[in-house]
Amino acid sequence: MKPLKTKSVKTQPPKPRATSSHKSTGRADQELSPHLSHLGAAKTQYPDTYSPQVLESFPNKHPSRLPWVSLVCTEFTSLCPLTGQPDFAKIFINYIPKKKCVESKALKLYLFSFRNHGDFHEDCVQKICDDLYDLMEPQYVEVIGEFTPRGGIAIFPFSQRHDGSTEVRVLATTRKANYSPGRYGMDLSRLY
Repeated sequence: MKPLKTKSVKTQPPKPRATSSHKSTGRADQELSPHLSHLGAAKTQYPDTYSPQVLESFPNKHPSRLPWVSLVCTEFTSLCPLTGQPDFAKIFINYIPKKKCVESKALKLYLFSFRNHGDFHEDCVQKICDDLYDLMEPQYVEVIGEFTPRGGIAIFPFSQRHDGSTEVRVLATTRKANYSPGRYGMDLSRLY
């Protein structure tokens, strides 16, 4: 067999990509370490009672923008305050941050803390909304619970809080006026 002949090709170094004024530089350690203790921890401690203190936030790097953040918990559980029987729900959280965003692992631990908490569906959803508002002080936050029917009755509580600004007040009024069960939920087949 003849040896293959190869050509020597000179390559040009790649041209630098155009930069954008919107390009993020990532997060510096000092931005994260004072705010987040759960994310990246070697061992996760799961609370066994209602624990709003596990909620953590991180600075919003773009407070002048109005992002809409949606979070979905597909496996929320709490207990009936009278019978102790478990209640199951999907929890939908939508918010417009100002200076802070909720950290998702801390949110997961917080929602998990309801597992042994005895409260009515409406109270659970209101507590979640209030705790998130107190943590982040967002422009707007809404929490929707879609609880699995018990005794043939499905309960879909809706709670919202906002900072009172005119723009967000209009949003809150419109969202509440147009709310109906399932309207602001999501086809969960999109998640899996």
